[in-house]
Amino acid sequence: MFRGYLRLLLFTVGLLVGVQVPGLVKDYGQRVEAHLLESREALSGFQETAERFFNGDLQALLRHYRGSDDPVFVSDANSIESLMVRNQLLENEWQSLQGSWAARTWHVLVQADPALRQETLNGYSYQILLVPEAIGWGLGCGFLLALLVESLLLGLGWLALGGRRSAVKESWR
Repeated sequence: MFRGYLRLLLFTVGLLVGVQVPGLVKDYGQRVEAHLLESREALSGFQETAERFFNGDLQALLRHYRGSDDPVFVSDANSIESLMVRNQLLENEWQSLQGSWAARTWHVLVQADPALRQETLNGYSYQILLVPEAIGWGLGCGFLLALLVESLLLGLGWLALGGRRSAVKESWR
């Protein structure tokens, strides 16, 4: 009887953890999109200047600023470069989130930018989305957690008994 309740408890915990995955992926995508829009807006003035004087080439504008004798322009070159690097990072993250739900999930869980992932986790509020992906993740995680923990406990019990089977059988009534 205890094993049955333990199985249910583990399944429920796994289910509740699993249904969080799609919500976390969604929140991460929204965070990346918001930062990307801000980044594009911050670069827009410099992009306009590059359009007007350098045929839209921000790198040429950056080289022009770096080549200046004016320390203000050199300092601005560092700022522009920082904005460009940040924008490229966010563009890459955004592109990574345009694939299938499995690719997006894999990216967020394994390959995401650590700072953006941590920012997302810090602002994340637990939610239960009733979408097929959340249901699938919940059932999969619940089953996997229950299976792994029960297998581990049975393996430890088998080792503790020296490989002998227990004489006590579980009642199926």
